[in-house]
Amino acid sequence: MKFEHLLGLACAAMIATGLPGMASAEDKVVKIGAVFPMTGNAASAGIHAKYAIEVALDIINNAHPELADLPLAKNAGLAGLGGAKVEVVFADNQGSPATGQNQALRLITEEKVAALTGAYQSGITLTASAIAEKYGIPFVNGESVASNLTERGFKWFFRTTPIATDFVRVYYDFLTDMKAQGAKINNVALVHDNTEYGASVAGTIASGFKDKGLNIIDIGYVSNATDVQSQVLQLKEKNPDVVLMISYTSDAILFAKTMQAQDYKPPLLLADDAGYSDPAFLKAVGKVSQGVFNRSAWSIGPPGSPSAIIADMYKKKSGDEMDDTAGRQMEGFFVLVDAIDRAGSTDPAKIQAALKATELKPNQLMMGYKGVKFDDKGQNSLASAVIIQLQDDGETYLTIWPKTNAVKQPVLPYKGW
Repeated sequence: MKFEHLLGLACAAMIATGLPGMASAEDKVVKIGAVFPMTGNAASAGIHAKYAIEVALDIINNAHPELADLPLAKNAGLAGLGGAKVEVVFADNQGSPATGQNQALRLITEEKVAALTGAYQSGITLTASAIAEKYGIPFVNGESVASNLTERGFKWFFRTTPIATDFVRVYYDFLTDMKAQGAKINNVALVHDNTEYGASVAGTIASGFKDKGLNIIDIGYVSNATDVQSQVLQLKEKNPDVVLMISYTSDAILFAKTMQAQDYKPPLLLADDAGYSDPAFLKAVGKVSQGVFNRSAWSIGPPGSPSAIIADMYKKKSGDEMDDTAGRQMEGFFVLVDAIDRAGSTDPAKIQAALKATELKPNQLMMGYKGVKFDDKGQNSLASAVIIQLQDDGETYLTIWPKTNAVKQPVLPYKGW
């Protein structure tokens, strides 16, 4: 047999078996799938999620010594995998649970991703993570808050954000403090859509508030509504002390416009993040929604702080200020990649074990959580939140509660326009 033929066979064997010295470029890349709504009524949130993850990729794949407290910022690439770079394959769930499920399947079976993140809407996270569970692929969610997501007995699903059960305590304690300042809080209207997110969060808050002696007025509506006049008329008729909005972006904008058109201003308007944090909401109706309270775990922080540096990077990338939802998505992504780095492997079981062992301190986070540590259901037991308010210009939320975090005093009653 000729030498040239033997050499060809040897090279072919090395390529086929992946012997040292013949590693391909792909061996230095870790692929992660991200399922978000890039089109549809929640497209703004999906696009901003993409910006958030792209900023995170910059921090992970390039050395950022100015962010050295963050686990992945000091080195260029993942030190645990020999400097491997992270690549994200984005998939559009189109605001559909079925599409989200199909995209998760494609990312796992065709793109061969090591893990998944997403999917913003709780109803889509529900279906997409079920596919990840079936295939034994880690799924880390940073922003979906329906309580039942971590009540399914799943072993591959992990969530970093605070959830509806946390909000019962946060909202009740906040409203109790507002009562001490003269506000009435006895009658609370829960305005929510019929999605997994809206129904689950409203149900959890209603149950918790009733246990604390508050009267609940339930006002539901169909998601992606085209007309909410009847719901606003109900609010005018019932005249609650507090209106708590649980809505995605397009609905939140429609409610603000309808409230203005019907000249309805509740004494206290409180929003459950979601659409009210979306930059698209602030651009569309921020100036007619002055005084709305909102839930958040994000604060820019003092100049030069890691959060301030990241906020600047995000604004340069997106053209918008960082909002709480994008921040929670970015934090979830950081936690996932940190686990891959500590695992030193893209083997799903090793990533899963590293996620279970996660124990991050507040100074290692860019969000204002008390840390990240997962309980046996995959929920971050150290997640927390504050209350912010849209003041002055109708463009900027400021932290107003609790007092230890406040940069401004709360302003009552709701101003609107």
